[in-house]
Amino acid sequence: MSVQPAQTDKLPSDFLWGFATASFQIEGSTTADGRGKSWWDDFAKLPGKTLDGRDGDVATDSYNRWEDDLDLLVSYGVNSYRFSIAWSRIIPLGGRNDPVNEAGIQWYSNLIDGLLKRGITPFVTLYHWDLPQALYDRYGGWLSREIIEDYVNYAKICFERFGDRVKFWLTHNEPWCVSVLGHGRGVFAPGRSSDRTRSPEGDSSTEPWIVGHNLILAHAYACKLYREQFKESQDGTIGITLNGDMALPYDDSPENIAAAQHALDVAIGATCLSQDPIYLGDYPEYMKDMLGDRLPRFTPEEHAVVLGSSEFYGMNTYTTNLCKAGGDDEFQGKVEYTFTRPDGTQLGTQAHCAWLQDYPEGFRALLNYLYKRYSKPIYVTENGFAVKDENVMPLEQALADHDRVQYFKGNTAAILAAVNEDGVDIRSYFAWSLLDNFEWADGYVTRFGLTYVDYDTQKRYPKDSAKFVTQWFKEHVTSAPEPLKAPEPTKEPQHVELPKADGEAAPTDSATSSPTVETKKKTKRARFARFTAYISTFLGI
Repeated sequence: MSVQPAQTDKLPSDFLWGFATASFQIEGSTTADGRGKSWWDDFAKLPGKTLDGRDGDVATDSYNRWEDDLDLLVSYGVNSYRFSIAWSRIIPLGGRNDPVNEAGIQWYSNLIDGLLKRGITPFVTLYHWDLPQALYDRYGGWLSREIIEDYVNYAKICFERFGDRVKFWLTHNEPWCVSVLGHGRGVFAPGRSSDRTRSPEGDSSTEPWIVGHNLILAHAYACKLYREQFKESQDGTIGITLNGDMALPYDDSPENIAAAQHALDVAIGATCLSQDPIYLGDYPEYMKDMLGDRLPRFTPEEHAVVLGSSEFYGMNTYTTNLCKAGGDDEFQGKVEYTFTRPDGTQLGTQAHCAWLQDYPEGFRALLNYLYKRYSKPIYVTENGFAVKDENVMPLEQALADHDRVQYFKGNTAAILAAVNEDGVDIRSYFAWSLLDNFEWADGYVTRFGLTYVDYDTQKRYPKDSAKFVTQWFKEHVTSAPEPLKAPEPTKEPQHVELPKADGEAAPTDSATSSPTVETKKKTKRARFARFTAYISTFLGI
């Protein structure tokens, strides 16, 4: 990482920024050129599994329109693009003894070359939820340890065929979604749950933790392979990206303070058994107590492979939750979530999806929390907002996406402050998403794109948010990207206590009796210092 610039309104010249997508959400062409089925292919076609009854067979047709999409990225001025590889395009049946599909490899090779030709750095996710259906049929997919060797073999093929040009790898995107939504709540493929109205089979009390365990082992052994066989010659870096939103106490009562920490333990510290084991060496005590012998444990050999396997912290985050004690949902740490403050006001602007409100203060707080807890450079790999009812708006109204612009305005300011004022080592920001696309169980109802897609014509239209993000990074990244290198080693994780700041009034300009510009900046910093101290005191960082 380059030395941080002196200006407090700039990011380093090698800061990566751009947009993110996922293979199943945009590619379509699910039977083209030898691609095998993923478990989402048929799951999305089952009645009631998507809000609008639609599937991913066409999506945004990016398999055929990939060059147009890359030109769109050029028009936005990005220096990086995060996308995922479809396992079933590379190995249609998925297994280590199954045939490799050269047509699939060629397609991704062309995509990577197209990015590099346009001066855009590829940032590649190996697994974004689209497991080859054949592996689920063969042995239950992520429920079986058999999958670890198959995944590592798939990763090895990708390293061999693309690693000369790809320097940034993510093993998994959000294991929590595969584990909890796929094997606990039953709303994502393969749709397993103890709720028999959703699934004829499944055990929500055990399967999510088994799946999470196998996901993290697959990640760790793929990282081990990369470091031992490819890292030195390819000069890249590898890690995992994990979802988690900031959790704050509903009020300052001891039980709600504890509830917020419990929520963080589950949503952050043990996102399906991954974060604390990877970065700190063990699960949070609250997780151990809550799950008992249902929580799988690593052997000493596995522990050695898992600990330190991710070279950075890949961060997907969208919102902040206020937490109350008294819940019974293990997947939320047995706490209740709300966006409503004690005085009845809302935390922020409501998105189309019920789980998302805009709260940039929480985003900045989470960046600080993660960096202090894990002491790893942070790559923000997803962050975005779905405007309420955008799916039924006329085109002109949808393009004027004010709420999304405000979301990115707040969160880019939070990134800048976290880097330059708080000293957080942040190395990328990828807005979700480049395009409106297939939003999993929401079908095409929920639109996260900064580019509007007319699904009837597949025509793309830049929204105001795309223009804002483009202009913001043009103004705030110091200069053109320098040659990119893997992250340098960082200090060991440590427990950090921050002192609580006292309140202070903002001085005013004597001539106008209003705060000066510099005073406003100082006041904002002081307010965030108080906010950080509040979190530090109550959540123990």
